[in-house]
Amino acid sequence: MRIMEKIIGKEVIDNSALILGRVKDIEVNIETNEIEALILGKGGIAESLGLSDSEVIISYDIIKEIGDKILINR
Repeated sequence: MRIMEKIIGKEVIDNSALILGRVKDIEVNIETNEIEALILGKGGIAESLGLSDSEVIISYDIIKEIGDKILINR
């Protein structure tokens, strides 16, 4: 899925420009082949070394815009 390649690694920000993290994975409904959620890593050196457990799941329904960054309604 080409859209996955474009989304993974992008920063996700909310309406107030608060950075929530970077997209580390995507949840896809295998029956409909539609994206259901983005899984965000918190970032930082621990994340890049694979030592961080903290992740945030963002429903795909609240995504407002995808460009250089991903903007969500929150």
